[in-house]
Amino acid sequence: MKLRDIMTQSPVKIHPEESVAVAARMLTRHNIGALPVCGADGKLCGVVTDRDLVTRCMASGKSAEQMRVQDVMTGRVISAAPDMEIGAAAHLMGREQVRRLPVVENGRICGMVSLGDLASREESSLDAGDALSGISTNVSQR
Repeated sequence: MKLRDIMTQSPVKIHPEESVAVAARMLTRHNIGALPVCGADGKLCGVVTDRDLVTRCMASGKSAEQMRVQDVMTGRVISAAPDMEIGAAAHLMGREQVRRLPVVENGRICGMVSLGDLASREESSLDAGDALSGISTNVSQR
């Protein structure tokens, strides 16, 4: 089974110039934990998570209305192609300690896969468990 079979297609995304407050409202409105950040050219340039908002904006005491997504996003994005096998994606997520994986084709976001997506499929639930185990360990294997 491939990522294209389980990914959320056409994920909600945000521009790097948007405010952190807009990102927070989008995360809440769509009940998600991460937003792919795409530039004007539509290419993936980062990911912003609810944790990024808390640790890089709120905890620092800065204004969510004044800070931009590009100031708090994670720029080093681990991504995968839509034709990647689910087991390989789970291994990648565990190794890189990420809970969400943008799916990219020709530099543009075409989907998102979460640990929940892996766990909800009987054929990949063991892979999800392995990924979560890798993510949860304190020792990075990068």
